[in-house]
Amino acid sequence: MTETQKTDFKHLFFEGIDHFNRHEFWDAHESWEQIWLEADESAQFLQGLIQIAAAYHHIQRGTIRGAGRLFEAAMKRLVPYPEGHCGLLRGDMLLEAREAEAAVLKALEEGGSVPVALAERPRLHMAADWAERIPGNEHW
Repeated sequence: MTETQKTDFKHLFFEGIDHFNRHEFWDAHESWEQIWLEADESAQFLQGLIQIAAAYHHIQRGTIRGAGRLFEAAMKRLVPYPEGHCGLLRGDMLLEAREAEAAVLKALEEGGSVPVALAERPRLHMAADWAERIPGNEHW
């Protein structure tokens, strides 16, 4: 795909956020994956968002073994980026993800389950100045 044919980053980024906030984690994963495949500067950030969405998808399905590994991998990718990267305020979502990861690890150790309600809490919010922070198609 040439530079002029590049996928619309903003559209798919916001589409993923919308899906995530409606707890449609598989769809969020799919939206972000389309831009992650072409990303340069924000590839690790997008991969972290994809992994968080996939972890919550596993919780919804009751397949928690995969969720623990995905939360851990996502944190490693997302934490190095500053709050507001790509205009996204992700601090609360990261705190909720850490709580969900702890619940998953505890359930795995004790042979229990994780309440599906954990996947009903996370939300993503945009910074007030998001338009200045989100990259245009030529910068991602």
